[in-house]
This record gives sequence, C-alpha cells and structure tokens, in this order.
Amino acid sequence: MKVANKFFLILCTILLTTTVFAEEPVLVKEFVGQIEFVQGRITQLAEAVPQSAYEWRPEEGVRSVSEVYLHIAFANYMTVIISGGTISKDMGFEMDFSKEKEWDTQTTDKTEILEKVNESFATLKEWTKSLTEEDLNREVEAFGMTMTIRNFMITMIGHTHEHLGQSIAYARTNHVTPPWSKKEE
Repeated sequence: MKVANKFFLILCTILLTTTVFAEEPVLVKEFVGQIEFVQGRITQLAEAVPQSAYEWRPEEGVRSVSEVYLHIAFANYMTVIISGGTISKDMGFEMDFSKEKEWDTQTTDKTEILEKVNESFATLKEWTKSLTEEDLNREVEAFGMTMTIRNFMITMIGHTHEHLGQSIAYARTNHVTPPWSKKEE
C-alpha cells in the first residue's frame, strides 16, 4: 500500500508540474514583455498626437497617422489568427488581406483608434500567454513562407517596433515630442 501511495504522489506531482504549474516558455515571457513595452510607447504617442494630425500622411499613397495605428491593431489580430487563435466577432476584425486597407481606414477618430489598438494588444497578450513550447514549434504559413510560430512571433515583434519607429517620425514631423523623451523641466 505504501508503494502505491508513493507512486500516486509521484504521478500527481508530475501531472501538476506539466499541466497546471508548467512554466511559460521563455519566448512567451519575453514576447509579452516586448509587447507591453511597445504598447506603452504606442499608446503614449497616440495620446500625445493631436486629433488634427491623425489624417496627416507624409505623401500620397503612404499610411496616415491613424492608418499606422490601425495597421498595428490589424497585425496584432493577424498574429493571433495565424498562430492558431481566434478573435471575437465583437472586434469587427476579419482575417482577409484584401480588406486590410478597409480596416486601416475605418476611422480617424483618436478615441476609437486607441480603443482598437489597446483591445488588439490585450487580445494578443492573452493568446500569447496560452502558448506552450510545443505550440511554438508548430509550423505556420505566413508571408509566403513556412516558419515556426516562434519565428513568426519574432518577425511580428520586429514589425510592431518598425511601426513604432514610423509613428515616432510622424509625430516629430508634426512637432510632437514622444512623451518618454521629453526632458524634465
């Protein structure tokens, strides 16, 4: 009986360790950290840019300020879907690249855009935290290539930082200093 109890305790410990208490993969923790960082910067910048500049674009055929922020939300939702997650119908998002322009141009209202951007980041973080090491090794099709979800996530964090940089350039061109780089007065 004692051997059976020890075996049972060992089995329970193994099951709890690998399911309930399994540690998040390092990439997931680091990705979520990067997403929180870039979301903070994008949100601060989006709040600092005046509504009047949301329709500004550097030239015809290039995304406007509002379109860049909405494109970031599109990419966040796309990341969830391509990596195997789903998006609530309430978000109004449809994973259809032919409708990307419609998504990016749906509004120029600063308040609506901030809501959509923050909802997309919340959805992305929630989905990412559910990923296991096995999930990260699964292959997906993205941008005409086959890659692991791990590689796809690295690609997408680079994409988000790229658009943060674009947003900084747009803000500075419109005489808005990013809040985190203002000097103490």
